[in-house]
Amino acid sequence: MNCPIGKASQLSGVGIETIRYYEREGITPKPDRTAAGRRDYDTQSIARLRFVKRCRELGFSIADIKILLNLSHSDSKTCEEAGAIGVSNLDLVRSKIADLKRMDIALTELVASCHKGQKDCPMLQELFSD
Repeated sequence: MNCPIGKASQLSGVGIETIRYYEREGITPKPDRTAAGRRDYDTQSIARLRFVKRCRELGFSIADIKILLNLSHSDSKTCEEAGAIGVSNLDLVRSKIADLKRMDIALTELVASCHKGQKDCPMLQELFSD
């Protein structure tokens, strides 16, 4: 089953512009073209787009996704390498969660200082402070 980029986008859940970006960056290979010059995606290309989409949803970088894609086509022992990339990404996600929790606390305190009808807003003053 081959299909144009719009259908590939629909089947993979990846936006058309994002598909083009992935092709430019070498994350996905450039598809064959029809006689009319339109991109023509096969099931393997759509599966690859879904893989990349899942990786992006989990926060993997483009560089890591390229490595994971290469590992997925390798005959060597790849699980340990893929796992190491996963652990590294997990550490990054946990760090971001900790940062978000700190932001939550800080914003909660700032917003709590705002009161209806107050002329000088403590939150705005705090944001402008050194």
